[in-house]
Amino acid sequence: MNRFLAGLAAVTLLPVGITVAVAAPAMAAPAVPGPASASGEAASPEMLAAMQRDLGLTAAQAKVRIAKDDAASRTELRLRKTLGSSFGGAYLTSSGSFVVNVTSSSRIAEVTAAGATAKVVSRSSATLDAVKARLDAAAASAPASRVPGWYVDVTTNRVVVLAKGGTAAAARFVAASGADAAAVSVVATSETPRLLYDVRGGDAYYMGGGRCSVGLSVNGGFVTAGHCGTRGQATTGYNQVSQGSFQGSSFPGNDYAWVSVNSNWTPQPWVNNYSGGNVTVAGSTEAAVGASICRSGSTTGWHCGTISAKNQTVNYSQGSVSGLTRTNVCAEPGDSGGGWMSGQQGQGVTSGGSGNCSSGGTTYYQPVNEILSAYGLTLRTSGGGGDPNPPTGCSGYEFTASGSLSSGGSVYQPNGSYYYSSLSGTHRACLDGPNGTDFDLYLQKYSGSTWVNVATGTSANPDETVSYNGTAGYYRYRVHAYSGSGSYSLGYSNP
Repeated sequence: MNRFLAGLAAVTLLPVGITVAVAAPAMAAPAVPGPASASGEAASPEMLAAMQRDLGLTAAQAKVRIAKDDAASRTELRLRKTLGSSFGGAYLTSSGSFVVNVTSSSRIAEVTAAGATAKVVSRSSATLDAVKARLDAAAASAPASRVPGWYVDVTTNRVVVLAKGGTAAAARFVAASGADAAAVSVVATSETPRLLYDVRGGDAYYMGGGRCSVGLSVNGGFVTAGHCGTRGQATTGYNQVSQGSFQGSSFPGNDYAWVSVNSNWTPQPWVNNYSGGNVTVAGSTEAAVGASICRSGSTTGWHCGTISAKNQTVNYSQGSVSGLTRTNVCAEPGDSGGGWMSGQQGQGVTSGGSGNCSSGGTTYYQPVNEILSAYGLTLRTSGGGGDPNPPTGCSGYEFTASGSLSSGGSVYQPNGSYYYSSLSGTHRACLDGPNGTDFDLYLQKYSGSTWVNVATGTSANPDETVSYNGTAGYYRYRVHAYSGSGSYSLGYSNP
């Protein structure tokens, strides 16, 4: 192991004097985007795809649902104000009708005029909120293992208290709170709420007595340095919550590994910038020598510099590692494994180096595309193409995406989904596959019931281009590894 694995015995470190910082990073909540347009036509392809998958809708039905939901939400806001103390809550039914509860029949006409269905109930929203407030005040007396939670249920005009393993504990909680028992329903549940956490590049993780840093998120986990752990070794997150385990590790020779995470954790296409925000990962197009580059790590945070050289062999005391990229960015123990970014393109994971962030130094990273290829992993990306630089071998394209495929595998871009073109015109793309392979590219358009290939690049080469003059509609690219494995870059433009 090299010197950037914090907290292990000194004999495992490179012979460079380094003071090890032990403070874990403060977590920053990811930025929340502003409200999107209510129009179904303006919904992102990712949202529409998820609605089709999870709600069993067609693309057209998903758009209608978005528009109806927005109209109902706006109507509720308006009626909540005009009905005042008579307002008893509102909800959409499974059939799509919008119901507004009122405590007086004299307000039915007002609700009907607004295009909703009125339902007379005995309790107003204010009354239900007051009942829940009594329960909230007594929350400390509710055993989490028996009373997972409580909420206002506007569909039944009551407050629901969830009960696990019998209702006795929940009933005692309600009685002790002083809340109106007639307004409360105790409902059996099997729920066991737990906190969920994001996997983010640069954040700390722990294994045994040591600490390293998350590199870049992949589907199912994250990549990191190989010297940080061995196959099967368990990890905990920045908060010491059980996180996952090493599924593969190579060191020396290489210095890379990947960790699969459990259901407590969700890999995100972010790298911690240690200034209260995140840098979004849009792809993994390799940066050139001399390009600016930044690194995130759990000891020293976010630091930047430039790429000095590629394909360096570093002769650590534990053995040599080849194929590393050399930089003039500083790093310290505990930063090992942390993610590297050039613009919005992921570059690699921290291996080792010399110096520190007080006097400066040299640091090496293992390129990420090699790691993706070695383990057949797919980088978690935003799917957006936020990097203006074209992929290697392609130029003049509006968006970029990248990933890795094993022989025979396929992936859809952008980001496993599709995009919507509102105009007629030319769709064009360029695929740059790994040398010595046969990668193919297909442009597909949705016909209303199935995806149809409208342009193909299927030569016996790793690189392909396609161009198609089409009408407005839904499109996606299929990248297929016909033979051979490795990392690819895709550039594409649409009308």
